[in-house]
Amino acid sequence: MVNKLIDTFEEDFGFSTVDTEEIMSYNQSEIDSLRAENEDLQSRLAKMHTAINKLLANLSKNPEQELIKWPNRLQKINEFKTKLDRIRKGEE
Repeated sequence: MVNKLIDTFEEDFGFSTVDTEEIMSYNQSEIDSLRAENEDLQSRLAKMHTAINKLLANLSKNPEQELIKWPNRLQKINEFKTKLDRIRKGEE
């Protein structure tokens, strides 16, 4: 009996090639979701930046004066912390 050697590389393995467009379409909903999340985070970051810059600008006024008069400081600081937390959570 003669053994036949089969060259498996000539067989069809059942796969085909795809282009980038086709791959992107498979996960388009996930890509869209990530894009929306990224835009939301960028917006929150910009709001945080604006809020902190306003605080720093106010603290920088009249730099020649050594003391800052800040009535109700604790209340104002707590309000600012709450504002930053709301921005971080996407509530503002």
